[in-house]
Amino acid sequence: MKIYTRTGDQGTTALISGRRLSKADARIEAYGTVDELNSYVGMVRDQAVNASRRAILKEIQDRLFTIGSHLADDPERHTSRPLPDLWDSDVTVLEEQMDEMDAQLPLLRQFVLPGGHPSVSFAHLARTVCRRTERLVVALSEISPVEPIIIQYLNRLSDYFFVLSRLMAQELQVEEVTWVPRT
Repeated sequence: MKIYTRTGDQGTTALISGRRLSKADARIEAYGTVDELNSYVGMVRDQAVNASRRAILKEIQDRLFTIGSHLADDPERHTSRPLPDLWDSDVTVLEEQMDEMDAQLPLLRQFVLPGGHPSVSFAHLARTVCRRTERLVVALSEISPVEPIIIQYLNRLSDYFFVLSRLMAQELQVEEVTWVPRT
């Protein structure tokens, strides 16, 4: 099978149903940004400091593929093929992971500036791309059906990456730089 099909050369792409949409359509923008987020999660997973977290980060990548498949489905002509499911327990897993990480961290009293170490910065990039993804999916939901659990998962996932960035900084023994507003 060839990777290139030339079917998108005119600026359109196909949903799972085969219906073609502009590559600038809100649905395409949403699932394309999910794909971008998945790449950042892979970068976070590849960091040595996350060796013990590779399984959960891969699971997150799997859930992002699930989300992408739901967003690539055609709300006007759903696919006859079963799509993988996103479950409430997937959100719970993120919450449990955050609770475990939070228990190891000092209380946060100020905003944290992204950075301190390249690995920590990758986690912050994943967090901010996740927030953008969430905004795009919310915007899509205002014009086309989107399962609410997708928005809930993305919201929790961005929180997960914030807590992970803090734990990574601690494990890498780098200072967490806090924002001190100029007065």
